[in-house]
Amino acid sequence: MNPVGPSSGAASIQQIIALRQQIIDRSQLLQQLHAPQTNAPATEGTQPVDGPAGNFAGALKTALDGVNASQAKAADLSEAYQRGEVTDVAKVMLARQEAGVAFEATLQVRNRLLSAYQDIMRMGV
Repeated sequence: MNPVGPSSGAASIQQIIALRQQIIDRSQLLQQLHAPQTNAPATEGTQPVDGPAGNFAGALKTALDGVNASQAKAADLSEAYQRGEVTDVAKVMLARQEAGVAFEATLQVRNRLLSAYQDIMRMGV
């Protein structure tokens, strides 16, 4: 017999499906954000940023904004739960886990960038 019960298995499958859909939605959003940058002419009052550095900076800023938004959402849901406005504790915990994973991923990217920068600075010219 399954000690967890059949209802928890269905709930975990639904959570996995929901997470999958969020990943797909974010991927589509990133593709939409990336497409106008490559096709848009630089006729605004700003100077164009040279090559891949501009795309990287934009992608990094978008990713950091997304992490910040997920952390703000988790904080808002936590506060609403504490006030008694939100009764779905699973929703609150999922938002907090999502924010935690996003932060950890950002931290890993920062560590890799820092390591790469240090390696470049050690190189002899």
